[in-house]
Amino acid sequence: MLSDRMSGVVLTGHGGPERLEWRDDLPVPRPGPRDVVVRVRAAAVNNTDINTRTAWYSKGEGAADDASWSGKALEFPRIQGADVCGEIAAVGAEVDPGRIGERVLIEPCIREADGEVLETPWYFGSECDGGFAQYARVAGRHAHPVSSSLTDAELASFPCSYSTAENMLTRANVQSGETVLVTGASGGVGSAAVQLARARGATVIAVTSPAKAGALRDLGAARTLSREDDVVAELGADRADAVIDLVAGPKWPALLDVLRPGGRYAVAGAIGGHTVELDVRTLYLKDLSFFGCTVLAPGVFANLVARIERGDIRPLVAETYALADIAKAQESFGRKGHTGKIVLAVP
Repeated sequence: MLSDRMSGVVLTGHGGPERLEWRDDLPVPRPGPRDVVVRVRAAAVNNTDINTRTAWYSKGEGAADDASWSGKALEFPRIQGADVCGEIAAVGAEVDPGRIGERVLIEPCIREADGEVLETPWYFGSECDGGFAQYARVAGRHAHPVSSSLTDAELASFPCSYSTAENMLTRANVQSGETVLVTGASGGVGSAAVQLARARGATVIAVTSPAKAGALRDLGAARTLSREDDVVAELGADRADAVIDLVAGPKWPALLDVLRPGGRYAVAGAIGGHTVELDVRTLYLKDLSFFGCTVLAPGVFANLVARIERGDIRPLVAETYALADIAKAQESFGRKGHTGKIVLAVP
């Protein structure tokens, strides 16, 4: 039997960390017919949590009526948290009761909610409540069973970052024997992309800080470049088959110069700046393909879980905090001194 109340963190509005409020009186969600309720054991910190809190996604001014992942106004209070590992505690009437007790990872890209297939996918912890609480509700199809000896914190490091990276590599059709350049390679998505591209048999060149170069080579990068390096001067023009970009920013044009004719560019972040200068001639004369990567392609998350179970990839947990210390965890996240993921343990 589920209890009536739970503890967790709610976002009360757009702004700073003071908008994150610890509560002990949150209602425990009840499953709809096609839902499961997951007892959350660990949840990781992501860029999207902070971007949502600060209304970074908004393209307007004033009232943030487009500041969610889907471009609509966020509803408050909201329980954030896209990266979740836990076990199923309750199921809806149309879900096999044998799933109770199953250890699961929650797919953060939500295509079904309240028994309906969504026209525009949601993001777990943005358009619906997520995992920064003791319990979370999700459609049963998005709670993926996982069989692994890894800890809850280690498993919680995978869903958001690794599925984003796997989606980028899938969309860019990265193949064995190809050369892939990964920017922002020490972050959660970047370090995942290094591992996942290497697992595909690609040669990986990682852009990172010199202090983190050794860690990236340990993950499988054949070569590392500094963020200050001129990638064309270092590698030569037309050398990469694909670019996996999480940075954008002022050095963005060089990423297209380093691509071979017919190369593929995939992007899922803009931590270096979201406005870039594009010479359209480079795009069409080199027959480049661009992929904006947000919604997960079908099968991506299931493929990721299979890689976890086979041991193709390993978790990178940089730090662990108690959920009640989420503000400290996000402050550490913002300093960008870590490699991998910062995880919150749920009491």
